[in-house]
Amino acid sequence: MSQSIISIKKLRKHFPVKNVWGKDIALVKALDGVDLKIENGKTFGIVGESGCGKTTLMRTLLRLVEPTSGSVVLSEDLNDGKFSSNNLEELTNEELRRFRRQIGVVFQDPMGALNPRMLIKDIVSEPLVIHGKTANIREKVIWLLNNVGLGEEHLYRYPHEFSGGQRQRIVIARALALDPKILVLDEPTSALDVSVQAQILNLLNDLQEKYSLTYIFISHDLSVIEYMCDRLAVMYLGKVVEEAETEELFSNPQHPYTKALLSATPSFDKDKEKIMILGDVPSPITYLDESKAKLATEMTEQERLEIKSIEGKGIDYIVRSSLNEVFPLKKVATSHYARVK
Repeated sequence: MSQSIISIKKLRKHFPVKNVWGKDIALVKALDGVDLKIENGKTFGIVGESGCGKTTLMRTLLRLVEPTSGSVVLSEDLNDGKFSSNNLEELTNEELRRFRRQIGVVFQDPMGALNPRMLIKDIVSEPLVIHGKTANIREKVIWLLNNVGLGEEHLYRYPHEFSGGQRQRIVIARALALDPKILVLDEPTSALDVSVQAQILNLLNDLQEKYSLTYIFISHDLSVIEYMCDRLAVMYLGKVVEEAETEELFSNPQHPYTKALLSATPSFDKDKEKIMILGDVPSPITYLDESKAKLATEMTEQERLEIKSIEGKGIDYIVRSSLNEVFPLKKVATSHYARVK
């Protein structure tokens, strides 16, 4: 196994819920004890439905939000004697500023990530200006644009003059401006057409090989995840429910939620097993009043009605309430972990 560039240990992020008098009555457990190791030079995928904690994990990794508990441990490749501690949460403001030079971010919506009033030359050069790397800045910007398939003729245009795929190339060029070692890709292709998605994914693969980059790839598109990622973690309600090498996880899923996600992937195989997830997503809110604290594990009336509606149709299913019972993450095969009995 390759050396880990970042190790996440028991990471938790809880957001308080207050009543009308300003008193804390509950917690939203956006992250609830996440343990991960990101390998150097590989692509680590994080997948799950909306609200499972993927983006909160990214924001906590960048310390855009402070963790409630747990730690993010940096490898010597990221530290290299530059910081007083290997723990991200112990870095000073100046050290944190230097740490962020080593991580680039590519966002989901390229138009939302670009300032519509700025020229492309100013957008791509902004990180260089902020961090005081202004020597030969024009040549550096042109070199960055050339790296993503654009050129000098695009310097004096505004974001609205580009297609969605071109805008995402500009976002990638800006993310590479400070020569980072890690790129965090938060749904980088979900706002693009399918043909353009393929171009952007191939560009990312080329850049990774060229500059030995480590990717943290966040998505809910399993076909994209399967194509891009070396290793994969499946999240549900702030927890990692399964983690394995991508090929192993797709061929041998263990957790019922993972099986249901994989069965939902579009396929031309009419005989492919379909597993429906019945019931509503439970609230991530945990009440401080212990009588309301535990998520219900008994089947709800709605789930019973949904089961009745598909009876006799030969459809396999799981119910949300059955996923509320949390098991410890255990090893089920080599480098394969899952929350199963």
